[in-house]
Amino acid sequence: MVATANAAALVSRPFTAFHYYVEIMSVTEAIFSECTGLQVEMEVYEYKEGGYNTHIHRLPGRAKAGNITLKRGIARPPTASSGPWDSVLWKWYCDVLRGQIVRHNFSILLIDPNVRQEVARWNVYDAYPVKWIGPTFKATDSAAAIETLELAHRGLQLL
Repeated sequence: MVATANAAALVSRPFTAFHYYVEIMSVTEAIFSECTGLQVEMEVYEYKEGGYNTHIHRLPGRAKAGNITLKRGIARPPTASSGPWDSVLWKWYCDVLRGQIVRHNFSILLIDPNVRQEVARWNVYDAYPVKWIGPTFKATDSAAAIETLELAHRGLQLL
């Protein structure tokens, strides 16, 4: 029975998906409620060789990365006692709207909740905002006001 308990302790469990941080513009943020779009896809080209009728050649093409979407609740910064809501993400998107495409690298970190240390990191390169969505207001709902930012990028790397 002791051997069974020791074997169970050695079984690796997957990390939970809600222990993560986003490092963007030199700030580590844990306030994003959702991060989606960590994906890379390889295009596949089909080549039909004449006289070779048993199959179609499927050749690898270019890799393309999907857009990454970050969602977070709208809140007043803790240092602001009064004044309008201030969003660095909104300002970044407005810069792009004005034609000032400013690209930033950022990272998404998966955290081990037991020891509170990084166990995986996805570095995203040359990202810029392509879509911003404001909160949905509904008088019968008590959900948080969420802003959404969608980012295009040139690729990502898992470390």
